Amino acid sequence: MVRYEVVDTDDVEEEDLSGVEEIPPDLNIRAIDDALGTENLGVKLWYFEPGEEIQYHAHAEQEELYYVLEGEFSLKLGASGEEEYVEAGPGTFWVAGPETGHGHRNVGDTRGVVLAVGAPRVSDPGLDPHSL
Repeated sequence: MVRYEVVDTDDVEEEDLSGVEEIPPDLNIRAIDDALGTENLGVKLWYFEPGEEIQYHAHAEQEELYYVLEGEFSLKLGASGEEEYVEAGPGTFWVAGPETGHGHRNVGDTRGVVLAVGAPRVSDPGLDPHSL
């Protein structure tokens, strides 16, 4: 069990996911959770070039918290057929519970960075929210 750990963002390698077929989308991430050795908490920094997105999806078990560090995003949130679109910039938080549809796109002209925190830390690749 991890009692404590400290890591600087620059010490965590930025990974290009485009070569990992099992993990869409083709974005870059920093796996902060791996660097810290967390057991129950997933923590990632996601990097979005203009126009890149995480498509609308849901998770069976995981609750996720997001925080925009840089960039301008359009969020798609809520149950299928009842989705809402919300604009989000630096300093904006949002959360999506299990089986709640969510996705976001960088609508700005510069690279965007989003902190994503999820629990439990499980392999929960995503569900089609239209089937829930």
